[in-house]
Parts: sequence; structure tokens; C-alpha cells
Amino acid sequence: MTDPIAARAALASDLAQRAGHIALDYYRRRDSLEIETKTGALDLVSIADRAVEDMIRAEIAAAFPDDAILGEEGGAMAGRSGLTWVIDPIDGTVPFLMGLPHWCVVIALIEGTETHLGVIDVPMAGEHFAARAGRGVTLDGKRLTLDPTRAITQGLVAVGASNRSEPEPIVGIIQGLMQAGGMFYRNGSGANMLANVAAGRLAAYVEPAMNPWDSLAGLLMIREAGGVTFAYPADATLGLTLGAAPGVWDDLLAIVTRQYPEGLPQPQR
Repeated sequence: MTDPIAARAALASDLAQRAGHIALDYYRRRDSLEIETKTGALDLVSIADRAVEDMIRAEIAAAFPDDAILGEEGGAMAGRSGLTWVIDPIDGTVPFLMGLPHWCVVIALIEGTETHLGVIDVPMAGEHFAARAGRGVTLDGKRLTLDPTRAITQGLVAVGASNRSEPEPIVGIIQGLMQAGGMFYRNGSGANMLANVAAGRLAAYVEPAMNPWDSLAGLLMIREAGGVTFAYPADATLGLTLGAAPGVWDDLLAIVTRQYPEGLPQPQR
């Protein structure tokens, strides 16, 4: 029997790598790109974002015309198969446009509340992360497994921030982290940082309000590497994102929970 997810996983990896090459060409010509502001300060989109997403969407529609597609730039396209592709053509548009290396192409495949696969391609580093539910996560083909003994004091905790959330919880999380003997990190691409948690380079990642196209692939990678993630249904639209190495989870969750005395913010649907 043909495995429908395997065929889509192969396409996702191929598309992410090809999209990365296209984005890299735009990156090298970034000074000439047309740039727009979407919803607020430093919420930018360029012709590169749209061109990369258009390519990915066209290839998916040609290969699997019954699948739905949700993209950051192009919105939702309905399907009949029950499977939905979730795309961020360039996560980290601000670093991309500012000439920084921390940006990536992100593709996930979901079915209802389940994430089947996730791919994150990082062109500037020449790295390719790929995960499939129940089958592990790899970096350039090498299986990733998190160290269960790492503590919050033994690594950097990445903190995401945007105008989608109030600044006070973020400030409180950073303060709590430092009081616990940890240290924070940020590079401007949430998906990139989530992948680096799965790779063991970062101890954890937290962001109060994150979109699914930024988060689903990386959260799957963390789980497949043996880490722990906050319950975040794949069909959610925006919510708290939290993923950590197993030995970091309890301490980080306690720090985050203190910022929300009325309960952790739940994903919107």
C-alpha cells in the first residue's frame, strides 16, 4: 500500500530546498527588493516572500490537487483530502532584509489537530531539518536526539517576541529565566530557533503568541528529538508556543506559568 505521507514528505524536502535557493538569490539582491509593512512595526513582507510561496503553492497544487494549503502570505486554499500544507516562505523576513543569516523556509503538513511532517531549510547555514511524526527528526540526514540531563542553567533559552502580544509577559519570562540562573537568546526567526532546540543547540524556546506556519514544523521536531512541547493543536491559529529539552521543561514551564496567574493562553481556532 502506498504511504501518502511519505510521498508528501519527499516533496516537502525537495520544495523547501529549492525554495531556499530561490530565497537566497533574492537575499543577495535584497537592497533592490520592494518591501511593504503588513500590520505593524517590523512586520514586513517583500517580493521574495511572495515569490517563494507562490512557487511552493504551485508545486503542491500540481502534485496533490486535493490537498488544502495555508500560507502566511497567500492565505488558505480549501482541499478535499483532509490534509493541509502550512507554509512560511521566509520565516525571519526582518533578518533576511537586514542582511542577517537567521531566516529559513518552513513547510508542515497537518491533518486536523495532528502534524504529520515538518521541514525547515536554512539556506545561509546550508542545513536541512526534516521530521515525520513517529519516525524521528534529522539534520542533513543525521538523527537528532536531545540530552535528557541538560538543565536550564546549561543552555540558552530562546525567547520570541512580536507585536502580537503584550511586552510584560516576555519581560517577566526573561527576568525569571535569569533569576533561575539561565540566559536568553533571540535571532528573529522562531522556526529557526525551534529547530535549534531540536538540534540541542538551544535548551528551549518560548513565545507568547505565535502563528502555526512559524511553529508547527519546529514543535514536531522537538517532540521527535525527545523534547516536550506545550499542547498546541495543529488547527490553531495563534497561541503560546513552548518547547524544551526534557530536563529543562519543568523549570521553564514554572517561569512561564508565573506570568499568567489566570492560566496559560490557549491557542485560538
